[in-house]
Amino acid sequence: MKKAAWALALLLAIPAIAFGGDEVIELTVTTNKEAIDLLQTNLNYVWTLVAACLVFFMQAGFAMVESGFTRAKSAVNIMMKNLMDFSMGSVAFWAIGFGLMFGTSKTGWFGTDGFFLSGWGGPDSDPWVLAFWMFQCVFAATAATIVSGAMAERTKFTGYLVYSFVVCAFIYPVFGSWAWGSLLNGSGWLEGMGFIDFAGSTVVHSIGGWAALAGAIVLGPRLGKYGKKGEVRAIPGHNIPMAAIGVFILWLGWFGFNPGSTTTGDSSIAMIFVTTNLSAACGAVFAMFTSWLMFKKPDIGMTLNGALAGLVGITAGCANVSPTSATIIGAISGILVVISVVVIDRMHIDDPVGAVSVHGVCGAWGTLAAGLFNMGGFTTKIITTQLIGIGAAFIWSFGAALILFKIIDMTIGLRISKEDELMGVDITEHGTHAYNDFQTIN
Repeated sequence: MKKAAWALALLLAIPAIAFGGDEVIELTVTTNKEAIDLLQTNLNYVWTLVAACLVFFMQAGFAMVESGFTRAKSAVNIMMKNLMDFSMGSVAFWAIGFGLMFGTSKTGWFGTDGFFLSGWGGPDSDPWVLAFWMFQCVFAATAATIVSGAMAERTKFTGYLVYSFVVCAFIYPVFGSWAWGSLLNGSGWLEGMGFIDFAGSTVVHSIGGWAALAGAIVLGPRLGKYGKKGEVRAIPGHNIPMAAIGVFILWLGWFGFNPGSTTTGDSSIAMIFVTTNLSAACGAVFAMFTSWLMFKKPDIGMTLNGALAGLVGITAGCANVSPTSATIIGAISGILVVISVVVIDRMHIDDPVGAVSVHGVCGAWGTLAAGLFNMGGFTTKIITTQLIGIGAAFIWSFGAALILFKIIDMTIGLRISKEDELMGVDITEHGTHAYNDFQTIN
Protein backbone atom coordinates (compact mmCIF):
# COMPACT_ATOMS: atom_id res chain seq x y z
CA MET A 1 0.00 0.00 0.00
CA LYS A 2 2.82 2.37 0.92
CA LYS A 3 4.63 1.58 -2.33
CA ALA A 4 1.47 2.32 -4.32
CA ALA A 5 0.93 5.62 -2.53
CA TRP A 6 4.58 6.52 -3.08
CA ALA A 7 4.38 5.77 -6.78
CA LEU A 8 1.15 7.72 -7.30
CA ALA A 9 2.46 10.70 -5.37
CA LEU A 10 5.58 10.73 -7.47
CA LEU A 11 3.46 10.78 -10.63
CA LEU A 12 1.58 13.80 -9.26
CA ALA A 13 4.49 15.73 -7.77
CA ILE A 14 7.79 14.67 -9.28
CA PRO A 15 9.86 16.78 -11.22
CA ALA A 16 7.39 19.57 -11.68
CA ILE A 17 9.98 21.66 -13.54
CA ALA A 18 9.33 25.17 -14.78
CA PHE A 19 11.85 26.84 -17.06
CA GLY A 20 12.28 30.59 -16.67
CA GLY A 21 15.62 31.85 -17.92
CA ASP A 22 18.30 30.04 -15.93
CA GLU A 23 15.92 29.17 -13.09
CA VAL A 24 14.76 25.63 -12.46
CA ILE A 25 12.08 24.99 -9.85
CA GLU A 26 11.83 21.44 -8.60
CA LEU A 27 9.21 19.87 -6.33
CA THR A 28 10.35 16.65 -4.70
CA VAL A 29 9.35 14.37 -1.88
CA THR A 30 11.77 12.46 0.34
CA THR A 31 9.71 10.13 2.56
CA ASN A 32 6.67 7.90 2.35
CA LYS A 33 4.80 10.19 4.75
CA GLU A 34 5.50 13.25 2.62
CA ALA A 35 4.35 11.38 -0.47
CA ILE A 36 1.13 10.29 1.20
CA ASP A 37 0.48 13.78 2.60
CA LEU A 38 1.05 15.32 -0.83
CA LEU A 39 -1.31 12.83 -2.42
CA GLN A 40 -4.00 13.61 0.17
CA THR A 41 -3.55 17.34 -0.30
CA ASN A 42 -3.93 17.08 -4.06
CA LEU A 43 -6.96 14.85 -3.64
CA ASN A 44 -8.55 17.41 -1.31
CA TYR A 45 -8.15 20.08 -3.98
CA VAL A 46 -9.61 17.89 -6.70
CA TRP A 47 -12.59 16.72 -4.63
CA THR A 48 -13.42 20.21 -3.38
CA LEU A 49 -13.35 21.73 -6.87
CA VAL A 50 -15.30 18.85 -8.43
CA ALA A 51 -17.90 19.30 -5.69
CA ALA A 52 -17.96 23.03 -6.45
CA CYS A 53 -18.73 22.18 -10.08
CA LEU A 54 -21.66 20.00 -8.97
CA VAL A 55 -23.03 22.79 -6.78
CA PHE A 56 -22.61 25.26 -9.64
CA PHE A 57 -24.64 22.93 -11.87
CA MET A 58 -27.47 23.27 -9.33
CA GLN A 59 -28.05 26.73 -10.80
CA ALA A 60 -29.31 24.97 -13.95
CA GLY A 61 -31.57 22.84 -11.76
CA PHE A 62 -33.02 25.86 -9.98
CA ALA A 63 -33.57 27.64 -13.30
CA MET A 64 -35.46 24.66 -14.74
CA VAL A 65 -37.56 24.04 -11.61
CA GLU A 66 -38.57 27.68 -11.29
CA SER A 67 -39.25 28.10 -15.00
CA GLY A 68 -41.27 24.87 -15.21
CA PHE A 69 -43.41 25.79 -12.20
CA THR A 70 -44.27 29.22 -13.62
CA ARG A 71 -45.94 30.41 -16.83
CA ALA A 72 -44.42 30.45 -20.31
CA LYS A 73 -44.45 34.24 -20.40
CA SER A 74 -41.99 34.33 -17.48
CA ALA A 75 -39.40 31.75 -18.58
CA VAL A 76 -36.83 34.21 -19.99
CA ASN A 77 -36.99 36.29 -16.82
CA ILE A 78 -36.43 33.21 -14.65
CA MET A 79 -33.39 32.22 -16.69
CA MET A 80 -31.98 35.74 -16.58
CA LYS A 81 -32.42 35.98 -12.82
CA ASN A 82 -30.68 32.66 -12.21
CA LEU A 83 -27.84 33.59 -14.54
CA MET A 84 -27.36 36.93 -12.82
CA ASP A 85 -27.72 35.47 -9.33
CA PHE A 86 -24.51 33.60 -9.92
CA SER A 87 -22.78 36.34 -11.92
CA MET A 88 -23.64 39.24 -9.58
CA GLY A 89 -23.21 36.97 -6.59
CA SER A 90 -19.70 35.89 -7.60
CA VAL A 91 -18.52 39.49 -7.86
CA ALA A 92 -20.22 40.48 -4.60
CA PHE A 93 -18.79 37.51 -2.72
CA TRP A 94 -15.30 38.19 -4.06
CA ALA A 95 -15.40 41.90 -3.24
CA ILE A 96 -17.16 41.87 0.14
CA GLY A 97 -18.91 38.67 1.18
CA PHE A 98 -15.93 36.32 1.55
CA GLY A 99 -14.13 38.79 3.81
CA LEU A 100 -17.20 39.30 6.00
CA MET A 101 -17.73 35.55 6.25
CA PHE A 102 -14.21 34.22 6.70
CA GLY A 103 -12.00 37.19 7.50
CA THR A 104 -10.40 37.73 10.89
CA SER A 105 -13.06 38.27 13.53
CA LYS A 106 -12.37 39.21 17.13
CA THR A 107 -16.04 39.61 18.05
CA GLY A 108 -17.60 36.56 16.36
CA TRP A 109 -20.00 38.75 14.38
CA PHE A 110 -18.22 39.24 11.01
CA GLY A 111 -14.81 39.25 9.37
CA THR A 112 -12.81 42.41 8.96
CA ASP A 113 -10.24 41.62 6.27
CA GLY A 114 -9.70 39.64 3.08
CA PHE A 115 -11.97 41.78 0.91
CA PHE A 116 -11.31 41.43 -2.84
CA LEU A 117 -9.30 38.33 -1.78
CA SER A 118 -6.57 40.73 -0.64
CA GLY A 119 -3.75 38.79 0.95
CA TRP A 120 -5.27 35.52 -0.21
CA GLY A 121 -4.80 35.56 -3.94
CA GLY A 122 -1.16 36.51 -4.46
CA PRO A 123 1.69 34.26 -5.65
CA ASP A 124 2.91 33.72 -2.10
CA SER A 125 -0.47 32.98 -0.54
CA ASP A 126 -1.90 29.59 0.29
CA PRO A 127 -3.57 28.27 -2.91
CA TRP A 128 -6.05 26.34 -0.76
CA VAL A 129 -7.84 29.62 -0.08
CA LEU A 130 -8.67 29.90 -3.78
CA ALA A 131 -10.19 26.41 -3.88
CA PHE A 132 -12.07 27.17 -0.67
CA TRP A 133 -13.30 30.49 -2.10
CA MET A 134 -14.66 28.77 -5.19
CA PHE A 135 -16.57 26.22 -3.11
CA GLN A 136 -18.00 28.90 -0.82
CA CYS A 137 -18.88 31.14 -3.77
CA VAL A 138 -21.24 28.56 -5.28
CA PHE A 139 -22.90 28.21 -1.86
CA ALA A 140 -23.46 31.96 -1.63
CA ALA A 141 -25.05 32.00 -5.09
CA THR A 142 -27.34 29.14 -4.07
CA ALA A 143 -28.69 31.18 -1.15
CA ALA A 144 -29.40 34.06 -3.51
CA THR A 145 -31.11 32.02 -6.21
CA ILE A 146 -33.62 30.50 -3.77
CA VAL A 147 -35.41 33.85 -3.71
CA SER A 148 -35.94 33.93 -7.46
CA GLY A 149 -38.82 31.44 -7.48
CA ALA A 150 -40.78 33.07 -4.65
CA MET A 151 -40.64 36.42 -6.45
CA ALA A 152 -41.35 35.05 -9.90
CA GLU A 153 -43.53 36.69 -12.57
CA ARG A 154 -43.94 40.15 -11.03
CA THR A 155 -40.50 41.52 -10.08
CA LYS A 156 -38.61 44.35 -11.76
CA PHE A 157 -35.33 43.03 -13.10
CA THR A 158 -33.34 46.05 -11.88
CA GLY A 159 -34.66 45.61 -8.34
CA TYR A 160 -33.76 41.96 -8.44
CA LEU A 161 -30.17 42.69 -9.50
CA VAL A 162 -29.74 44.90 -6.45
CA TYR A 163 -31.03 42.14 -4.20
CA SER A 164 -28.72 39.51 -5.75
CA PHE A 165 -25.70 41.65 -5.03
CA VAL A 166 -26.68 42.55 -1.47
CA VAL A 167 -27.55 39.01 -0.38
CA CYS A 168 -24.16 37.65 -1.49
CA ALA A 169 -22.24 40.66 -0.25
CA PHE A 170 -23.93 41.09 3.11
CA ILE A 171 -26.99 39.11 4.24
CA TYR A 172 -25.69 35.59 3.60
CA PRO A 173 -22.04 36.17 4.62
CA VAL A 174 -22.84 37.79 7.97
CA PHE A 175 -24.90 34.85 9.16
CA GLY A 176 -22.39 32.48 7.56
CA SER A 177 -19.65 34.03 9.69
CA TRP A 178 -21.67 33.28 12.83
CA ALA A 179 -21.89 29.58 11.99
CA TRP A 180 -18.87 28.77 9.79
CA GLY A 181 -16.31 31.56 10.28
CA SER A 182 -13.68 29.31 11.84
CA LEU A 183 -13.43 27.27 8.64
CA LEU A 184 -10.82 29.88 7.68
CA ASN A 185 -9.83 32.92 9.77
CA GLY A 186 -13.08 33.80 11.54
CA SER A 187 -14.72 32.75 14.79
CA GLY A 188 -18.53 32.88 14.83
CA TRP A 189 -20.54 33.20 18.03
CA LEU A 190 -22.99 30.47 16.99
CA GLU A 191 -20.34 27.88 16.22
CA GLY A 192 -18.74 28.76 19.54
CA MET A 193 -21.95 27.55 21.19
CA GLY A 194 -21.72 24.22 19.34
CA PHE A 195 -24.24 24.95 16.57
CA ILE A 196 -24.60 22.01 14.15
CA ASP A 197 -25.14 22.82 10.48
CA PHE A 198 -22.63 20.80 8.51
CA ALA A 199 -23.59 21.80 4.97
CA GLY A 200 -26.15 24.58 5.38
CA SER A 201 -29.79 23.68 6.12
CA THR A 202 -29.92 27.02 7.89
CA VAL A 203 -26.79 28.85 6.71
CA VAL A 204 -27.72 28.48 3.04
CA HIS A 205 -31.31 27.29 2.73
CA SER A 206 -33.17 28.97 5.55
CA ILE A 207 -31.31 32.22 4.93
CA GLY A 208 -32.49 32.06 1.32
CA GLY A 209 -35.96 30.84 2.30
CA TRP A 210 -36.64 33.58 4.85
CA ALA A 211 -35.39 36.23 2.41
CA ALA A 212 -37.79 34.72 -0.14
CA LEU A 213 -40.62 35.11 2.36
CA ALA A 214 -39.80 38.78 2.81
CA GLY A 215 -39.69 39.32 -0.94
CA ALA A 216 -43.04 37.59 -1.53
CA ILE A 217 -44.70 39.66 1.21
CA VAL A 218 -43.38 43.00 -0.06
CA LEU A 219 -44.29 42.17 -3.66
CA GLY A 220 -47.76 40.84 -2.96
CA PRO A 221 -49.47 38.06 -4.94
CA ARG A 222 -49.64 37.71 -8.70
CA LEU A 223 -52.72 39.10 -10.40
CA GLY A 224 -55.58 36.62 -10.21
CA LYS A 225 -53.96 34.39 -7.60
CA TYR A 226 -56.64 35.08 -4.98
CA GLY A 227 -60.31 35.76 -5.58
CA LYS A 228 -62.41 38.58 -4.14
CA LYS A 229 -63.65 36.28 -1.39
CA GLY A 230 -60.15 35.11 -0.58
CA GLU A 231 -60.32 31.82 -2.46
CA VAL A 232 -56.99 30.40 -3.61
CA ARG A 233 -56.69 29.96 -7.37
CA ALA A 234 -54.12 27.65 -8.90
CA ILE A 235 -51.80 29.13 -11.53
CA PRO A 236 -50.32 26.01 -13.17
CA GLY A 237 -46.75 25.91 -14.33
CA HIS A 238 -46.19 25.67 -18.07
CA ASN A 239 -43.63 22.84 -18.23
CA ILE A 240 -43.69 20.15 -15.55
CA PRO A 241 -41.20 17.90 -17.42
CA MET A 242 -38.71 20.78 -17.27
CA ALA A 243 -39.33 21.14 -13.53
CA ALA A 244 -38.82 17.40 -13.03
CA ILE A 245 -35.50 17.45 -14.89
CA GLY A 246 -34.50 20.41 -12.73
CA VAL A 247 -35.16 18.40 -9.58
CA PHE A 248 -32.99 15.53 -10.85
CA ILE A 249 -30.20 18.02 -11.56
CA LEU A 250 -30.54 19.46 -8.06
CA TRP A 251 -30.50 15.96 -6.54
CA LEU A 252 -27.25 15.27 -8.42
CA GLY A 253 -25.82 18.62 -7.38
CA TRP A 254 -26.54 17.86 -3.73
CA PHE A 255 -23.94 15.08 -3.91
CA GLY A 256 -21.45 17.93 -4.25
CA PHE A 257 -23.26 20.18 -1.79
CA ASN A 258 -23.25 17.83 1.21
CA PRO A 259 -20.28 15.45 0.73
CA GLY A 260 -18.26 18.33 -0.72
CA SER A 261 -18.56 20.21 2.55
CA THR A 262 -15.93 17.87 3.98
CA THR A 263 -13.45 19.57 1.60
CA THR A 264 -11.52 16.34 2.09
CA GLY A 265 -11.23 13.44 -0.31
CA ASP A 266 -11.52 10.54 2.10
CA SER A 267 -13.90 7.79 3.19
CA SER A 268 -16.11 10.13 5.25
CA ILE A 269 -17.99 11.18 2.11
CA ALA A 270 -19.53 7.72 1.69
CA MET A 271 -21.85 8.06 4.69
CA ILE A 272 -22.85 11.57 3.60
CA PHE A 273 -23.76 10.33 0.12
CA VAL A 274 -26.00 7.68 1.68
CA THR A 275 -27.78 9.95 4.19
CA THR A 276 -28.31 12.60 1.50
CA ASN A 277 -29.85 10.13 -0.94
CA LEU A 278 -32.07 8.38 1.60
CA SER A 279 -33.52 11.62 2.93
CA ALA A 280 -34.31 12.87 -0.59
CA ALA A 281 -35.98 9.58 -1.53
CA CYS A 282 -38.10 9.49 1.62
CA GLY A 283 -39.00 13.14 1.14
CA ALA A 284 -40.40 12.36 -2.30
CA VAL A 285 -42.25 9.24 -1.12
CA PHE A 286 -43.91 10.88 1.86
CA ALA A 287 -44.77 14.07 0.00
CA MET A 288 -46.45 11.93 -2.66
CA PHE A 289 -48.54 10.03 -0.11
CA THR A 290 -49.39 13.22 1.80
CA SER A 291 -50.60 14.94 -1.37
CA TRP A 292 -52.50 11.77 -2.32
CA LEU A 293 -54.36 11.85 0.99
CA MET A 294 -55.03 15.59 0.87
CA PHE A 295 -55.90 16.04 -2.81
CA LYS A 296 -57.06 12.51 -3.75
CA LYS A 297 -54.33 12.32 -6.41
CA PRO A 298 -50.53 11.93 -6.17
CA ASP A 299 -49.48 15.48 -7.07
CA ILE A 300 -46.34 15.84 -9.20
CA GLY A 301 -45.47 19.33 -7.98
CA MET A 302 -45.70 18.37 -4.33
CA THR A 303 -43.72 15.18 -4.93
CA LEU A 304 -40.93 17.04 -6.69
CA ASN A 305 -40.80 19.55 -3.85
CA GLY A 306 -40.79 16.62 -1.43
CA ALA A 307 -37.50 15.39 -2.87
CA LEU A 308 -36.03 18.87 -2.51
CA ALA A 309 -37.42 19.13 1.02
CA GLY A 310 -35.68 15.89 1.95
CA LEU A 311 -32.42 17.21 0.52
CA VAL A 312 -32.72 20.49 2.43
CA GLY A 313 -33.73 18.67 5.61
CA ILE A 314 -30.66 16.41 5.67
CA THR A 315 -28.14 19.11 4.78
CA ALA A 316 -27.44 20.17 8.37
CA GLY A 317 -27.02 16.69 9.81
CA CYS A 318 -25.76 14.70 6.82
CA ALA A 319 -22.43 13.98 8.53
CA ASN A 320 -23.67 13.27 12.06
CA VAL A 321 -26.88 11.23 11.70
CA SER A 322 -27.33 7.57 10.78
CA PRO A 323 -28.91 6.31 7.55
CA THR A 324 -32.01 5.26 9.51
CA SER A 325 -32.30 8.74 11.02
CA ALA A 326 -31.91 10.20 7.53
CA THR A 327 -35.02 8.33 6.38
CA ILE A 328 -37.00 9.80 9.28
CA ILE A 329 -35.70 13.30 8.60
CA GLY A 330 -36.61 12.99 4.93
CA ALA A 331 -40.05 11.55 5.63
CA ILE A 332 -40.96 14.39 7.99
CA SER A 333 -39.57 16.91 5.49
CA GLY A 334 -41.83 15.46 2.77
CA ILE A 335 -44.92 15.69 4.95
CA LEU A 336 -43.98 19.12 6.26
CA VAL A 337 -43.43 20.70 2.85
CA VAL A 338 -46.91 19.77 1.59
CA ILE A 339 -48.61 21.14 4.69
CA SER A 340 -46.46 24.28 4.63
CA VAL A 341 -47.21 25.05 0.97
CA VAL A 342 -50.94 24.80 1.65
CA VAL A 343 -50.78 26.93 4.81
CA ILE A 344 -48.64 29.66 3.23
CA ASP A 345 -50.98 29.79 0.24
CA ARG A 346 -53.97 30.18 2.56
CA MET A 347 -52.16 33.05 4.26
CA HIS A 348 -52.27 34.75 0.82
CA ILE A 349 -48.50 34.71 0.48
CA ASP A 350 -47.90 33.88 -3.18
CA ASP A 351 -44.86 31.64 -3.56
CA PRO A 352 -45.11 30.17 -7.08
CA VAL A 353 -42.55 27.39 -6.54
CA GLY A 354 -42.82 26.70 -2.80
CA ALA A 355 -39.37 28.13 -2.04
CA VAL A 356 -40.27 29.31 1.46
CA SER A 357 -41.62 25.89 2.41
CA VAL A 358 -38.80 23.86 0.84
CA HIS A 359 -35.89 25.99 1.98
CA GLY A 360 -37.07 28.08 4.91
CA VAL A 361 -39.38 25.69 6.77
CA CYS A 362 -37.58 22.42 5.94
CA GLY A 363 -34.22 24.09 6.49
CA ALA A 364 -35.32 24.95 10.03
CA TRP A 365 -36.62 21.41 10.57
CA GLY A 366 -33.36 19.92 9.26
CA THR A 367 -31.29 22.05 11.62
CA LEU A 368 -33.35 20.95 14.59
CA ALA A 369 -33.18 17.34 13.39
CA ALA A 370 -29.39 17.50 13.26
CA GLY A 371 -29.49 17.94 17.03
CA LEU A 372 -32.32 15.51 17.72
CA PHE A 373 -30.75 12.66 15.74
CA ASN A 374 -27.10 13.42 16.51
CA MET A 375 -25.23 10.09 16.61
CA GLY A 376 -23.24 11.33 19.60
CA GLY A 377 -26.47 11.80 21.53
CA PHE A 378 -28.46 14.93 22.16
CA THR A 379 -28.79 17.12 25.21
CA THR A 380 -30.90 20.07 26.21
CA LYS A 381 -27.92 22.30 25.45
CA ILE A 382 -27.62 20.95 21.89
CA ILE A 383 -31.32 21.43 21.17
CA THR A 384 -31.31 24.90 22.73
CA THR A 385 -28.33 25.89 20.59
CA GLN A 386 -30.03 24.59 17.45
CA LEU A 387 -33.17 26.57 18.26
CA ILE A 388 -31.13 29.72 18.89
CA GLY A 389 -29.46 29.28 15.49
CA ILE A 390 -32.82 28.75 13.77
CA GLY A 391 -34.29 31.84 15.45
CA ALA A 392 -31.23 33.99 14.73
CA ALA A 393 -31.36 33.01 11.05
CA PHE A 394 -35.03 33.98 10.77
CA ILE A 395 -34.63 37.31 12.57
CA TRP A 396 -31.52 38.24 10.61
CA SER A 397 -32.47 37.11 7.12
CA PHE A 398 -36.16 38.00 7.15
CA GLY A 399 -35.51 41.33 8.88
CA ALA A 400 -32.58 42.39 6.68
CA ALA A 401 -34.32 41.27 3.48
CA LEU A 402 -37.57 43.00 4.45
CA ILE A 403 -35.71 46.27 4.95
CA LEU A 404 -33.82 45.76 1.69
CA PHE A 405 -36.94 45.04 -0.36
CA LYS A 406 -38.79 47.97 1.18
CA ILE A 407 -35.92 50.30 0.26
CA ILE A 408 -35.80 48.94 -3.29
CA ASP A 409 -39.59 49.30 -3.56
CA MET A 410 -39.49 52.93 -2.43
CA THR A 411 -36.59 53.89 -4.73
CA ILE A 412 -36.11 52.10 -8.04
CA GLY A 413 -39.25 50.00 -7.59
CA LEU A 414 -39.67 46.28 -6.98
CA ARG A 415 -42.88 45.28 -8.78
CA ILE A 416 -43.76 45.68 -12.42
CA SER A 417 -46.99 47.42 -13.43
CA LYS A 418 -50.32 45.64 -13.81
CA GLU A 419 -50.20 46.08 -17.56
CA ASP A 420 -46.69 44.65 -17.77
CA GLU A 421 -47.63 41.68 -15.62
CA LEU A 422 -50.59 40.86 -17.83
CA MET A 423 -48.44 41.06 -20.94
CA GLY A 424 -45.69 39.00 -19.37
CA VAL A 425 -42.43 39.90 -17.68
CA ASP A 426 -40.39 38.36 -20.51
CA ILE A 427 -41.49 40.81 -23.17
CA THR A 428 -41.75 43.87 -20.90
CA GLU A 429 -38.46 43.40 -19.04
CA HIS A 430 -36.36 41.63 -21.69
CA GLY A 431 -38.07 42.29 -25.01
CA THR A 432 -38.33 38.66 -26.04
CA HIS A 433 -40.28 35.43 -25.61
CA ALA A 434 -39.01 32.03 -24.52
CA TYR A 435 -41.22 30.26 -27.09
CA ASN A 436 -41.82 32.59 -30.02
CA ASP A 437 -43.85 30.15 -32.09
CA PHE A 438 -45.97 28.98 -29.16
CA GLN A 439 -46.47 32.13 -27.11
CA THR A 440 -49.78 32.45 -25.29
CA ILE A 441 -51.22 35.22 -23.16
CA ASN A 442 -51.30 33.02 -20.08
